[in-house]
Amino acid sequence: MKFFKNLISFFIFQLIFQLGIAQVDNNREFRGVWVATVNNIDWPSSKNLSSEEQKSEIVALLNVFKNLNFNAIIFQIRPSADAFYNSKFEPWSLYLTGESNKSPIPYYDPLAFIISETHKRGMEFHAWLNPYRAIVNYEKNTSKLSSLIDKKPEWFINYGKNKYFNPGIPNVRKYTNKIVADIVQNYDVDAIHFDDYFYPYKIEGVAFPDDNSYKKYGGGFYPNNLDDWRRNNVNLIIEELHNTIKTIKPWVQFGISPFGIWRNKSVDPIGSDTNAGQTNYDDLYADVLLWLKNGWLDYILPQVYWHNGHDAADYETLVKWWANNNYNINLYIGHGLYRLGDEKQNAAWKQQYPTEIEKQLDLNKSIPQIKGSAYFSAKYIVKNPLDIKGALKKGFYKNPILPPTTSQKLYIPEPVFNLQIKRLKRRTYRLSWESIQENTEKEAVKFIVYQFNKGEKISIKNNSNIIAITGEKHIDFHKKLIKETKIFIVQAVSRNNNISNPVRILR
Repeated sequence: MKFFKNLISFFIFQLIFQLGIAQVDNNREFRGVWVATVNNIDWPSSKNLSSEEQKSEIVALLNVFKNLNFNAIIFQIRPSADAFYNSKFEPWSLYLTGESNKSPIPYYDPLAFIISETHKRGMEFHAWLNPYRAIVNYEKNTSKLSSLIDKKPEWFINYGKNKYFNPGIPNVRKYTNKIVADIVQNYDVDAIHFDDYFYPYKIEGVAFPDDNSYKKYGGGFYPNNLDDWRRNNVNLIIEELHNTIKTIKPWVQFGISPFGIWRNKSVDPIGSDTNAGQTNYDDLYADVLLWLKNGWLDYILPQVYWHNGHDAADYETLVKWWANNNYNINLYIGHGLYRLGDEKQNAAWKQQYPTEIEKQLDLNKSIPQIKGSAYFSAKYIVKNPLDIKGALKKGFYKNPILPPTTSQKLYIPEPVFNLQIKRLKRRTYRLSWESIQENTEKEAVKFIVYQFNKGEKISIKNNSNIIAITGEKHIDFHKKLIKETKIFIVQAVSRNNNISNPVRILR
């Protein structure tokens, strides 16, 4: 009790002080992970789990990444034309319950639950969708999408084992925009995220059967510019989705994780010095550089899943190429963590001390344009090949950190107030605060907490003094921290990761 009374007398006032609103680059880094639901890759672990088991698994997964100081979850909510949420337009995913269009029992909305749990931990939620894939392995899949297929058979194309929406049909674009608008309007997502699947990867000797739609909708591209028409179809949906998202909630990001190679230098002088068999521009009809140049994206996250020294696609060559061609859009790098420690992979992926991933992260740090990383996929980090969790936590991700800012508009939240410390138990204390929720743009959605010891210089120009980033309005800690601490500082963080003026409690 004596210690607690002394504590109150020490923390006798709060102070708002000016350190400037400008964001500091070395205080920002995107640290993301893909959580794949197609074929139950990462979650849920099987199709026959109860609702409580599903919740328990996702909470455990989020705790792993929070403990490793990640700050973003890229979660697959629409692996094909299905939903891991209560959709007005598409059936519940069979990967959730084992049966298409069957809701969880007892009922809950997985997307709402996972967003809430992610935000509680001060992390971003990126809703990962596939725009064109309709049914995976359509001959064996019993999806209830058949009603839409029966009504709109011209919307769909079978290619290989999968069924796809036809990108060349204008009403398909309208439908996809409707799906995205529904998600952005009704769920508190931080981003809409697409991966590398636009037009499907080519199957040797098999043409993509879109001749009829090309004749009908090709316009000036018909009959001699099929490739340009396909690229234009993808360009149109990217521009339209950007406008849809920003009209509803301007702070929601739109990010894309394309295949790691735009074009080979052998066919285009501005392409990368690589020798890929397929590329974004020529085979997936994804003109990523145009999207960046036109400002349709908030971030680009190329999947550079090869190792340093790869003959056809060298990691260093590719990340430097993307750094020189990002058009000042936030650039993050996608890492092929699934290769690490795999005996079937190149020797580079089996080396320890340092691992290939560590080499890649060291290289990234030397390139200013690279603002962070994401890893495919969650289960491989959980498996911890070559102790990658230890390498991340002890070396690269020692402290929590905010992601980069992501909007040209500066939504600056109001500072927190009523900062105070109370004892919860004999050895546990709580630092708490309040915040003004003025409007949706400036609303504080998470908080960053710094701690400084006696005699330490007070500076928030790097993340070494961050002890927490949280979506809750308090943190709990052991009383030992009180004895060591001179100052706690709290800043509110807006939806686009801008920060308020700092508020501190002095001892």
